[in-house]
Amino acid sequence: MNNTNSYLNKNKKPLLIAGPCSAETEEQVLETARQLKANGVPPIFRAGVWKPRTKPGGFEGVGAQGLAWLIKVKQELGFPVATEVANAKHVELAMNSGIDIVWLGARTIANPFTVQEIADALRGANVEVMIKNPVVPDLALWIGAIERIEKAEIAAVAAVHRGFSGYQKTTYRNQPLWQIPIELKRQFPELPLLCDPSHIGGKREYLQEILQKAADLDYDGWMIETHIEPETAWSDSAQQITPMDLAALLNKITLRSPHNDGFIYSIQELRTHIDVLDEQLIELLAQRMKIAESIGRQKKVSGVTILQAQRRREIMKQALAKGAELGFPDTFIEELMELIHQESINRQTTIMNE
Repeated sequence: MNNTNSYLNKNKKPLLIAGPCSAETEEQVLETARQLKANGVPPIFRAGVWKPRTKPGGFEGVGAQGLAWLIKVKQELGFPVATEVANAKHVELAMNSGIDIVWLGARTIANPFTVQEIADALRGANVEVMIKNPVVPDLALWIGAIERIEKAEIAAVAAVHRGFSGYQKTTYRNQPLWQIPIELKRQFPELPLLCDPSHIGGKREYLQEILQKAADLDYDGWMIETHIEPETAWSDSAQQITPMDLAALLNKITLRSPHNDGFIYSIQELRTHIDVLDEQLIELLAQRMKIAESIGRQKKVSGVTILQAQRRREIMKQALAKGAELGFPDTFIEELMELIHQESINRQTTIMNE
């Protein structure tokens, strides 16, 4: 789907999409773009003109007039321009204005009906589309949105990882859950994958560590919010950064190549060893599940419940102790044992219902 002439061509990595969270005034939009160019940061320029807010009463964007400001950036500075669309009317207005790239936000992706409406409005258009992950950690929902847009036969498609909302309070504004975009990358290796560190971190001081993590995971680029006066921004002021600071930040990121013949040759033996160990791990898990199934049959005959809470606590306690002894963090052991325990329950449930 992504052609060599597209703005979102993954062979042009690292791609950079940068600009203010919201288009506030014409001067703010143009001056941000000018400062980006002056600091040697020529991005795909982004700004939201329609801002979906969690609660009513907040700043919800300047609306369609902001599209004209983006086109002025394109005409004056030569930057491709991008904005968010949340319905078919937004698509129509953006296309008629000459916007190069649109993106679908996390809230929009959560509703397949809305995504299909947007896909129908985009059908055959000479435009490129970025698709953010849904608010919830649901890979299938993300993939579904990507497939709906790809079927619209538009110029190019890319995915944007912006983190996932959760009830638990964490360091970052949104949990990265890196395993989800990594799995997306595995299933769709030709799809450009971008990281939005602004929304993951929620604060500008976290940008560097998140950017470096994304670079180390071989992301194809970044989508970063930048503002001429972040502290006075009308939305998401804590996570935006000045164009000058953005230029300095990008220079701190270490880029590494995923391909190096000497490296591949030197680690091939180690990778082979890992492959053998992985196979042994799976075989051991299979043996453990057979024992769990035998226990399930005895529970069925004895008329006892599948879940034995005391036994579960004992297993977890032993695993955590052994994990600490071997240098594993508690969170890793807890998640691993929870997965194993749940699979054991699933198998015993099947036996109980036979």
